[in-house]
Amino acid sequence: MTETIRRAERVRASELVGRGWLNTGGKQVSLEDLRGKIVILDFWTFCCINCLHVLDELRPLEERFRDVLVTVGVHSPKFEHEADPDALAAAVERYEIAHPVLDDPNLVTWQAYSARAWPTLVVVDPQGYIAASLAGEGHVAGLTSLVEELAAEHEAKGTLHRGDGPYVPPEPVSRTLRFPGKAVPVSRALGGQQDSLGNFLVSDTGHHRIVELDPDLQTVVRSWGGGEDQEKGHHDGVADDARFNEPQGLTVLPEALSAQVGYDIVVADTVNHRLRGINTSTGEVTTLAGNGVQRLLDAERARAGAVESGSLGLDPLNVSLSSPWDVLWSETLGLVVVAMAGTHQIFTFDPRTGELSIFAGTGLEGLLDAEADAAWFAQTSGLTEDAAGDIWIADSETSSLRVIRTGAAAAQPAVETVVGEGLFDFGFRDGEPGQARLQHPLGVTALPDGSVLVADTYNGAIRRYRGEHLAADGTTVAAEVSTVARGLKEPSDVLLDADGTGLLVVETNAHELVRIAIPEDYLSVDEGASQTQRPTTAVAPGEFSLDIGFAAPTGQKLDDRWGDPTQLKISSSPENLLLDGGGNSEGLHRTLRLNPEVAEGVLHITARAAACDGSPGEEIPMHAACHLYQQDWGIPVRLEDGAQTELTLDLRGVR
Repeated sequence: MTETIRRAERVRASELVGRGWLNTGGKQVSLEDLRGKIVILDFWTFCCINCLHVLDELRPLEERFRDVLVTVGVHSPKFEHEADPDALAAAVERYEIAHPVLDDPNLVTWQAYSARAWPTLVVVDPQGYIAASLAGEGHVAGLTSLVEELAAEHEAKGTLHRGDGPYVPPEPVSRTLRFPGKAVPVSRALGGQQDSLGNFLVSDTGHHRIVELDPDLQTVVRSWGGGEDQEKGHHDGVADDARFNEPQGLTVLPEALSAQVGYDIVVADTVNHRLRGINTSTGEVTTLAGNGVQRLLDAERARAGAVESGSLGLDPLNVSLSSPWDVLWSETLGLVVVAMAGTHQIFTFDPRTGELSIFAGTGLEGLLDAEADAAWFAQTSGLTEDAAGDIWIADSETSSLRVIRTGAAAAQPAVETVVGEGLFDFGFRDGEPGQARLQHPLGVTALPDGSVLVADTYNGAIRRYRGEHLAADGTTVAAEVSTVARGLKEPSDVLLDADGTGLLVVETNAHELVRIAIPEDYLSVDEGASQTQRPTTAVAPGEFSLDIGFAAPTGQKLDDRWGDPTQLKISSSPENLLLDGGGNSEGLHRTLRLNPEVAEGVLHITARAAACDGSPGEEIPMHAACHLYQQDWGIPVRLEDGAQTELTLDLRGVR
């Protein structure tokens, strides 16, 4: 892979400019300070699941080359909330980032390095020259080869300096809970303990464990995972021996089903890419599904334009999952529903048979309503089921509240967006649902009155959606979004309190669960609608050329056995920005026609390429491993006469 990511020309790396630094003991860091080290600049934003994957991918690389390699996280926010320095500091702590982080809220360094997508990785050699630039995740093998090559090259030249980098670990803080993620009430005796009724099960995400809390919300009754040192990992066994890695969602199975399958609780073990089961009688934790290998889209199906859906078989321990974020026992389906955030899909799991299935979503990231198997999602992070059997979801990256109609009134499962506009649209606005806005919601719960509550995470609020309904006097009340509470620190889940008279909120960045009253009158907030503020590219109206660069990594070749293995999907916001050239087709070149009557907008671009293990010039071996490379861009453009008439991006490799 090294040959595909090295730059032929020598380009000086730009200085690292931002508001400040984290994980450096308060010191500023310059490129001059890093001279002699191999530097990986990781352009990330803490809402992005792909960015979180890259953080985990880089950890072994950082450990292996700790005396010659320095990773610098350049935090380039997508949402307004992510520009808050306190929120960034909490994210750096939450994700246990063990390298310096530059706070770049105005995207100064992002622009200097021509980053266009989250995540982007830039490699700088020990003499301060750019050695590579890559977008997306899954580059560790190539980076390993490149770091080895650069280390050997600069060791020989005498320009490599071994030793510690500028990272200074923060002081540890002791807390009962640490960045809790989700909670569910204990609605039946667990493990034969009647006094569990009224308690709450909580994913103590930052401590890598599941806890049962007393109704006082402070006392830990019992816990599973983490041990005394609250360590992360993957290990089955009794409560103290078991290990999780940043668990999020959890759900309690019906008592009769628990007796049949041997566990009571299903846990979304997010960073382990697994589902886990907890037997509350014995304390035993077992792995139910997932092999620990992050799931990628199927290359052959995707290249052929086919949608992967339906059953994945009856061998769940040999199926790859990708960052399951929430789980829900569905009474209507009789299955566990899984928000598979990493592949932007909804899965189901049958505890009786072990069958895993793809229930909804093509795997493409975005907001597209359709029948379940054709819909697009974007990092779904919260699930709930209403009395009608419909499944409501908090679709975080599109800042939307959506519903999968599965109840008796639905002929077949279909997806409907109730609040939300797209990947780069957000805000804090109540009122008519079509105009209402959320900001990266993570939790959702259906109430008995038919309304739905949303943990509107980045707005620090609890919001309420109430559909059209009849008032007591028989008049029709229009659908509306309102605000229940605000001023919270990244609430990630909300649920009814045990007595049903109040609400319980998982306030993640306050490290606690809090009770709030249901107000008699709901707030009506209008702080406007926003779009992600990325630097715009000036382009000329009329004919416009788009090219995507791609080179298969070393040891792989393009899989052209069934035709062109590359594909482009292009759309725009607003839709009339594109007069011609939109849609899905083979190849990585497209000629577009941009509407001169539209002043500005966003080009949404998805590029894919399929490659298999093999050597150039030779046939791909039978049963060779195949890989799908995909990158999504949202490019803000401003139409100007005389501006550029072409744009070049890279799916993999140098710009």
